[in-house]
Amino acid sequence: MSDQKKILIVDDVEANRFVLRNIISDMGYLPVLAENGIQTLKIMEHIKPNLILLDVAMPQMDGFELCGILKNDPLTREIPVIFISAFDSPDDITKGFSVGGEDYITKPFIHEVVQARIAVHLKIADMNNDLQNANRKLALSVQQQLKQMEQEKKNVLYALGRVARENSSYDVKHMERLQYNSRILSQAMQLSPGFESVISDLFVETIELAAPLCDIGNVAIPSAILQKKGSLTLLEQKVMETHTTIGAKILRDVQEQGDYNDFVDMSIEIANYHHENWDGSGYPEGLKKDGIPLSAQIVSLVGAYCSLTEERLYRRAFNDNQAFEILGAEKDIKFNPELFDICRKISTQFI
Repeated sequence: MSDQKKILIVDDVEANRFVLRNIISDMGYLPVLAENGIQTLKIMEHIKPNLILLDVAMPQMDGFELCGILKNDPLTREIPVIFISAFDSPDDITKGFSVGGEDYITKPFIHEVVQARIAVHLKIADMNNDLQNANRKLALSVQQQLKQMEQEKKNVLYALGRVARENSSYDVKHMERLQYNSRILSQAMQLSPGFESVISDLFVETIELAAPLCDIGNVAIPSAILQKKGSLTLLEQKVMETHTTIGAKILRDVQEQGDYNDFVDMSIEIANYHHENWDGSGYPEGLKKDGIPLSAQIVSLVGAYCSLTEERLYRRAFNDNQAFEILGAEKDIKFNPELFDICRKISTQFI
């Protein structure tokens, strides 16, 4: 039983602790109970849980404050924190993520949803632990270290790519098109005045690897939101928008495990900023024009093109002319106009 995962439940309401304890036990994990923040800190002097389920409204110290303390401590900052709270306003949910929480579930909750979100975040934590263990086992010789680090880079790419596809509404073909077409557009930009000095061969090679990880943050978004056919509510939209910062955080965690440099640097840029708009109306930071990383501009435009030219359950695929007519209406709003013009000229090379 020493390897049994421990889930710390922090809630000042006994009934809530009882319900969550049963959910955790049903998953085969060991529940550890705390009534407030002070008790939590004392427990964690002796026990390091694998994940924390944290209420927000508690006496003495609320959940936001407690999460901030844990995330500022090197010994506990890597422990995933999932808020479970009756506070369901967009501001509360956003604050939960801003203080370091990995997820936010509102009450009343569905047992299966809680179990699914716990499983996802334990999976991410296990991936990070595997990377740390792999780095500790690197061979003694410098040559062997370099070879194994190179293999670890590939393993990270493959693992994260699978997670991205499994938790996205897009299929493997979409990811392959996004990957290839991002490379083709980048190569065309190398020959275009204004871009030729900033698009290197390394940039082209790197964006092909990094583009498919743009939506890795979807791993933490409920499937009910990802797969919803109608319009999202304001709250659902706020939750959906967090996939950018969550994705960037996952990739930063990977970056801390070794020297991944260009690949992960660009992956973070793309994950975090591929929903920024040319006029500053996008998210998460409202960047505009050249303040948006070029890699994110490319993936944003190519991703929109790929989506329009692929068949969906609710519509047929648009042809090239139709797609660019739709995209052209958003030139200067969502997309860099120079980038759009290059993309349209070379789109016959896309797959």
